[in-house]
Amino acid sequence: MLPKGILFDLDDTIIAYTPVAELTWQRICVHYAKKSAALDAARLFKSIRKVSNWYWSDKKRHKKGRGDLNRARREIVTLAFKELERNDHALAWEIADAFSEQREEAIYLFERAEETLEYFCARDVSLALMTNGEAQKQRKKVKRFGLEKFFKSILIEGELGFGKPEESVYLRALEELGLDPEEVWAVGDNLEWDVAGPQKLGIFGIWNDYSNEGLPSSSEIIPDRIIRNISELML
Repeated sequence: MLPKGILFDLDDTIIAYTPVAELTWQRICVHYAKKSAALDAARLFKSIRKVSNWYWSDKKRHKKGRGDLNRARREIVTLAFKELERNDHALAWEIADAFSEQREEAIYLFERAEETLEYFCARDVSLALMTNGEAQKQRKKVKRFGLEKFFKSILIEGELGFGKPEESVYLRALEELGLDPEEVWAVGDNLEWDVAGPQKLGIFGIWNDYSNEGLPSSSEIIPDRIIRNISELML
């Protein structure tokens, strides 16, 4: 049976966001290596990826960084330059800003994502969109792909001042949909934010394993269901 409501995540659930990152970084590293003989594209990419993995692995840095992605990326590339013994803040920032611009241009809707949202709307399933990140960037994505029409509630961390996995954001979504936890599904790619957080309130937690890597063996979070694309939710 279908639920009465669904709490959908945005990035890497409806929109392909992470899949475009690596290719964008590689393209930019090659471009700037051609402009500067002192830069090696492969070494620069490797250093940026190493620093980026370190930066986003910490919850406090992650929360601060997603609140200002341009600044975070400038910091990451600057640290990568430092690791490569390059002291050129202007160039580091230029590379970071180029990535910020080109990544946003490269994102796209996952296959059948819009069809899935239309399916649930046609069956009177109330939808809420819940996304962490900057107000302006996240709202821009929503508008760019014309997603407003599908959602009764759109909750953006940067607009609210709080976000997943804080309990208050799930309660806000339930309130705006006018539904109880047991009537709702939560769907997203982040095990903590989109599965464990909702499950604590009695919401059915569905993990979107968009990269098809499978549940980590060390995971203490067990989804109620695992999918690889939200189109699998259509009955």
